[in-house]
Amino acid sequence: MFQINDLSIFLLRAAVGLIFLIHGTQKWKMWKMQPSEQMPAKMISMMKMLSVAEPLAGLLLISGIFIQWAAIALAVIMIGAIYFKVLVWKKKFTEVGGWEFDLLLLIASLAILFSR
Repeated sequence: MFQINDLSIFLLRAAVGLIFLIHGTQKWKMWKMQPSEQMPAKMISMMKMLSVAEPLAGLLLISGIFIQWAAIALAVIMIGAIYFKVLVWKKKFTEVGGWEFDLLLLIASLAILFSR
């Protein structure tokens, strides 16, 4: 059973890592954006930071290097995402742009963190 457990944790790491790698690299376009009413300068700065942190943490999870640090970073990112969606943008759990996927990624990151 331990071999199956190791495989399942690896698959979870690989899936979460791939999600953050892809979603993080999609934020690279923020480096060319100019501040606007829809996207203030502070939000662009945060997105630029996430465009580096998310793919890096995703690669670390996939490669098996600094797994716990990467999982902590991703959990913090997802707590921030949920905070913004719930309290700032008033998104409902399952509406378009809701926070159900963010919660799933938070729990997956915590599961990876505590599986070591």
